[in-house]
Order: sequence, then structure tokens, then C-alpha cells
Amino acid sequence: MRARLAIFKSKQQVELRDIVLSDKPQAMLNASPKGTVPILVFENNDKTFNVIDESLDIMLWALQINDPDNLLGQSSMSNGESLQNMLSSIATFDHEFKIDLEKYKCAKRYHEDNLLEYRQACEVHIQTIEKQLKQHAYIISNKESLVDLALLPFIRQFARVERQWYLQAPYPNLRQWLNNYLQSPMFSKVMTKYPLWIDGDNRVIWGG
Repeated sequence: MRARLAIFKSKQQVELRDIVLSDKPQAMLNASPKGTVPILVFENNDKTFNVIDESLDIMLWALQINDPDNLLGQSSMSNGESLQNMLSSIATFDHEFKIDLEKYKCAKRYHEDNLLEYRQACEVHIQTIEKQLKQHAYIISNKESLVDLALLPFIRQFARVERQWYLQAPYPNLRQWLNNYLQSPMFSKVMTKYPLWIDGDNRVIWGG
């Protein structure tokens, strides 16, 4: 989802190939043997191909080509310090929150008795974001940034685990921030489902 968000924001066009992970096409495994999604394959000027198989790296690829909304903060800080700070914040979330989130989701799915423990572990990070959103409209400032798009899919997952609890939780600014995205035309376009890709099918050109 976050790779698509960045591609949409960068106004790039890609050929979209939706697949089922339980039945991975050989073309996908040939491109990236580790077999995870998303995968981006693009041709270089010398006709060789590059493969990017990490969502954050795909976001950076897209936005470094075109960043009309200055999501990388490059036009305001020529030394790149702003981007490094953003990547540091995302790394903390990716390496800590995502692990706790998976445990929280599993505890809910399998009715485990440690649900509260894992929810509270997630809340350590959620509380930090809530404090930031009290100060400005987006996570790190009053302008949307790479951090917002990178964290959005995982905060959306967190909100869906215990829906009724989330709606009453003391995170009004987080809820408003998330709702603004979920109700946006961008989100609808990013979440549109397409027919599964089968080799030889018509191409689906997306973005731009």
C-alpha cells in the first residue's frame, strides 16, 4: 500500500500486476527469489534491469524521480538532514511497532490472553504520534511528508484490530489524521482492486 501511495504522489506510471501470494507466478520469483511484495522492476538506460523489493525503497525511488508535494523535504533542506530524520523515524516504527502490531493482531485472531499486553506495546508508539499530531496537522509538521505515507498502512491496521476500543481510545488527533486519509480520493484510487495478473493478460497501467 505505501509503495502505491508514493507512486501515486510522484505521478509515475507503472504496469501493475496483482497476484495471490499463495500462488506466486514464476515471473515474480525470477525477478525476486525472496517472494515478497511489493516488487518493482525497471529498465535502465543500458537495457539492464533493476529490482527493488522493499516498500520503503520503492517509495524513495518514486519520489526521488518526482516529488511535487516535497514529501522528502528536499526543497527546504538542501543538506538532506530532513530526509535522514524522516528515515530514522520510519525505521523505529518499522523495526519496533510492526513487530508488536503482528503480535497484537495474532492475539486478537486467536483469542489469546495477552491481547492487552500487545496492545499496550503498540500504544507506546501510538501515543508518540498522538502527541505530535496535537502540535501540527501531520506527523512531523504542518506539511505532509514521507513519514505520513510510510506509517499510514500500519496505523490503519492497528485501528482495525479492536475497532470499538479504538473508536473510544484517547487518540482523537490520530483518528482525525487517519480518517482524512481513508476518506480521500487518493486512498480510493490506491486501494482499487484489479483482476489478478496472468502472464499474457492485458496490461494494467496505473498511476500518472
